[in-house]
Amino acid sequence: MASNQYINPWHVDQCVRAMQQGGVIAYPTEAVWGVGCDPFNEDALERLLHLKSRPRHKGVILAAGSLDQIEPLLARLEPEQRQKVEATWPGPVTWLLPDPDHLVPEWIKGKHNSVAVRVSDHPVVQALCKRFGGPIVSTSANPAGAQPARDMLRVNLYFANRIDAVMPGHVGKLAQPTQIRDLITESVIRT
Repeated sequence: MASNQYINPWHVDQCVRAMQQGGVIAYPTEAVWGVGCDPFNEDALERLLHLKSRPRHKGVILAAGSLDQIEPLLARLEPEQRQKVEATWPGPVTWLLPDPDHLVPEWIKGKHNSVAVRVSDHPVVQALCKRFGGPIVSTSANPAGAQPARDMLRVNLYFANRIDAVMPGHVGKLAQPTQIRDLITESVIRT
């Protein structure tokens, strides 16, 4: 986690306003910079995927600032499953959670039945999600095939003027993007 970061409320408001208007933002996460948008705005997600040259079928991650922001997804889990997930949050673990009630749009899940979710412990992500009022899209800030951006300079080199707002800050201390685990199969998808 990136601790002791000053989070300017004006920047938070600018990023949230951009997302509310269908924009794409860039922001620091636990290991790399991410790009995000309102997960319930299909046009915004299509624009984000186009910026990254990322195929829609791969899906994207939702980052939440607190457990209550994803409670509807947690409510259907068995107690043991929920305990396993909550033991890692907030923190740098992304879980593939079942979505039997189709609470999350198919454009977020891609070809998958599950949804990738992380409750972040990064203060910038938490501030954005809190102000936005729910989870936001979180995918690495890089074109497909390029190394994920670890600083704002690289974000600017990759995307120049094509991002609607940038949230200043620093990435956390992780050397690699967050681990992804499948709750149902108990397999580790990304280490």
